[in-house]
Amino acid sequence: MKLQPNEVHQWFDDHGSALATGGVRVLVILLVALLVRALLHRAINRLVRSAVDGRIPGALHGLRDKARALDSTVLTSERRRQRTETLGSVLRSIASATVGVIALAMVLGEIGLNLTPIVASAGIVGVAVGFGAQNLVKDFLSGMFMLLEDQYGVGDVIDAGAATGIVEAVTLRTTRLRDGEGTVWYIRNGEINRVGNKSQGWSRALLDVPLALGTDVTGARALALEVAQQVRSDDAYAGLVLEDPEVWGLQAIGAEGLVLRITMKTLATQEGPVERALRERLVAAFAQHGISIGVPQQPGQLR
Repeated sequence: MKLQPNEVHQWFDDHGSALATGGVRVLVILLVALLVRALLHRAINRLVRSAVDGRIPGALHGLRDKARALDSTVLTSERRRQRTETLGSVLRSIASATVGVIALAMVLGEIGLNLTPIVASAGIVGVAVGFGAQNLVKDFLSGMFMLLEDQYGVGDVIDAGAATGIVEAVTLRTTRLRDGEGTVWYIRNGEINRVGNKSQGWSRALLDVPLALGTDVTGARALALEVAQQVRSDDAYAGLVLEDPEVWGLQAIGAEGLVLRITMKTLATQEGPVERALRERLVAAFAQHGISIGVPQQPGQLR
C-alpha cells in the first residue's frame, strides 16, 4: 500500500521527536564507546610496555650489568617484541569486545528490542562453545600467564617435558622448540605442566672427575683448582665465567673409584664451552702430574 504524502508528514509529526531523541542517544552511545575503547587501548599499550620492559627479576640484581649486555642481543629484542605484541593484541581484543557488546546492548535497548531472548540464546551458545573448546581455552589461559610471568621467551633454552630445545616462537596457543638434532617441536601450552628454563640469570659448569682409588685427593683438589683458575683467567672464557671456580670435594666414593666435583658459575647457556675447556686442561694436567683419571683397581689391589 502506497502512503500518501500527507500520511508520511503525519507520521513524522507523531514520531519525529522520538526518532530525533533516540538517534541522539544512539550516537552518544557510539561516540562514548569509541572514546572508551581508545582510552583502554592506550592504557593497555602503556601497561604492557612497562610490564615487559621494566622488570628485572630479583635473582638478577647481582648480575645487572651482564644482564643489560645480554638484553642488547637480537634474540632478547625479538622476545620482548613478541611478548608485547601478543599481550597487547589479546588485551586490546578483550577490551574491544567488551565495549562493543555493552554498546550494542545499549543501542538495541534504545531501539526498543527485547534483549531477554537474545541474552538467553547467547548464554546457551556460550555454554555449548565452552564445553567444545575446553582444551583451546586451557591453552590460551596457560599461554597468557606464561607471557605475563615471563617464564620463557624466544631464544631461551628450556626443558618442557615433551622436548628440550631453543624456543623459536611463542603464541598464546603453542610453543615452538628446536632440539639439538634440529627437530622442530610444537607443544600446546595447556600440556606444559612444568618448564625448566636454562637461560634465565646464570648457569653452572659442573664437572665430576673420576679418580682412581688411592689417589692423593688433596693434591688432586689443588691441581683441579689451579686448572680451573687458568680457565677463568683465559681471555677466551673470562667473559663467560661470573665467579671464581670452586672444588666442592669428593662427590662419591665407591668400589670403582672416587669422584671429584668442580663447579664454575657462568653466563646462562654458556656452561658447555667452559666445561669442555676444563676437561681438556684437566686431562693434560693430571697426566703430567701422574694422577690417574677413572682407572678402577682390581679388588686384590685394594689396601
